[in-house]
Amino acid sequence: QVHLVESGGGFVQPGGSLRLSCAASGFTFSSYWMYWARQAPGEGLEWVSTIDRDGDTTLYADSVKGRFTISRDNAKNTLYLQMDALESEDTAVYYCARSLFAPSDWGDYVRGVQHDSTNWGQGTQVTVSS
Repeated sequence: QVHLVESGGGFVQPGGSLRLSCAASGFTFSSYWMYWARQAPGEGLEWVSTIDRDGDTTLYADSVKGRFTISRDNAKNTLYLQMDALESEDTAVYYCARSLFAPSDWGDYVRGVQHDSTNWGQGTQVTVSS
């Protein structure tokens, strides 16, 4: 059974940092592209970042580029998201998710893909506020 379990969320002041983790089990982690998405209160799902199977290619939404870093450890079946210089606009529930393939547009893909427990974690809350 596929499990994706996020952790590391919390409350942080603007300018602060958090590191999210996503523990994966029940599937061959190294065979999947992995990505992070988020959902702010009252908003739709927003793609944040993607990493390829080997960790050689990383992609970021413009809103987080230069502040967030995605990484993975295939030996530990774990995905990470290092978030620095956090802003109030980063407040959201953050989800990790998997994909067998890389769509041409991750933003459109995340907005349209079925958000189910087979491919998505349960989310972790990140709140950025002074």
